[in-house]
Amino acid sequence: MEYLSVEASKREGTGKKAMKALRKEGNVPAVLYGSGTNTNLSVKPMAVRDLIYTPDFKLAELNIDGSMHKCFVKDIQFDPITDQIKHIDFLELIEGQPVKVKVPVKYVGESPGVKVGGTLMTQMRTIKIKCTPENIVDHLELDISGLELGAAIRVRDLNVPENIEVMSVAAAPVANVEVPRALKSAATEAEKEGNADAEATAE
Repeated sequence: MEYLSVEASKREGTGKKAMKALRKEGNVPAVLYGSGTNTNLSVKPMAVRDLIYTPDFKLAELNIDGSMHKCFVKDIQFDPITDQIKHIDFLELIEGQPVKVKVPVKYVGESPGVKVGGTLMTQMRTIKIKCTPENIVDHLELDISGLELGAAIRVRDLNVPENIEVMSVAAAPVANVEVPRALKSAATEAEKEGNADAEATAE
């Protein structure tokens, strides 16, 4: 895993007034949660842009006034009107200490069901995993090469590296191939014709 370098500064104020003043200056208040200690921070929106506005899972290395801290984004608060970042929670990565993170699912292979006209429907875009920092991955692979029309593929079918524990429910569907309306109609008509032929034969 690569780390995205982010410049940050310690901040003193923690109240609403201090937060408002900080945002007015164009900064984002943040907190780094660590091993028994929390550090109040200030970051520039541009500094975290590539960390926040991406579907990829990325780790960060915060440069706090010259002190380096490896971490990941635990939580983000957005303004409901402007959609601007209001607050960020970072969780420090400590060697040998397991953490829980959500990583995206990457599909590999071609689904036979999609090839015949079905639509791949995503049920889960991310999967929660638990592992130590050195074993964190940026995604989990899901092989859909055996996914037929009308079928689903589940969490237990993910390709999971060693030393990683999947926290999501094993039986939960990650994706399925939906049968399009045209194919459903054709199947229904074929079934009706088959039933009519059977009745005629019986008579």
